[in-house]
Amino acid sequence: MNRRTLVAILPLLCTATAWAERSFGSIFFYTLETDANGTDRIEWVGSVVIWILILLSVANVSLIGTLWNLNRRRRILPEHFAGEVEKLFESGRDDEAVALVRSESSDYSLVLRSALEQAPAGHTAMLRAAEQAGEEVAVKRFRRVELLNVFGQVSPMIGLLGTVYGVIVAFQTIAGSGGNADPVTLASGIGTALVATFWGLIVAIPALSSYATIRNTVDSATIECVRRAERVISRFRPTP
Repeated sequence: MNRRTLVAILPLLCTATAWAERSFGSIFFYTLETDANGTDRIEWVGSVVIWILILLSVANVSLIGTLWNLNRRRRILPEHFAGEVEKLFESGRDDEAVALVRSESSDYSLVLRSALEQAPAGHTAMLRAAEQAGEEVAVKRFRRVELLNVFGQVSPMIGLLGTVYGVIVAFQTIAGSGGNADPVTLASGIGTALVATFWGLIVAIPALSSYATIRNTVDSATIECVRRAERVISRFRPTP
């Protein structure tokens, strides 16, 4: 390592050392700034950005758990119930099957019920009703899951805001000291920049991952609902 490189990275190493000497709370939950007298005080703007991201993280975990529970495959397409309905139709016990479909509230029941209501209009109308009902239940669920996508998109932007603010604070400190800033005074700005980015990613990564996974589950389960409903109503197809 040449001398010029060492001189360039030495201030950063000193800043990182000074930042590491702070408490765990002052690193991840609020930021401190050090004045010329060596007194530490809370840096409010950076700390508020961090607290907002922490609250978003807590809300994100709660939302992920709720949406995972509401969008499980068995809630959309209960296999035991679907198999029982299909057996009743196959055995010719249509009235019992229709009564069973009306007594259940899953997405599969809604799709099949919408198709059966169009029975007087013929098989084609039943197919169209099943497909339309499948699209409606999928869109309804997608709208709820979309909030995770919002969290995943907004939180990095908030983290970036904190990052930019922290870099501005660091450069103002350097400018105010005439280019000879104490590494301890630089720690506040750089710390704010790094921690804001950290919390923004903590929110975004689980949110976007869960959003994609839950959306795929809803999509595949809804398609299966329509497919099985079409299999049931195929017995209403007119014979040549």
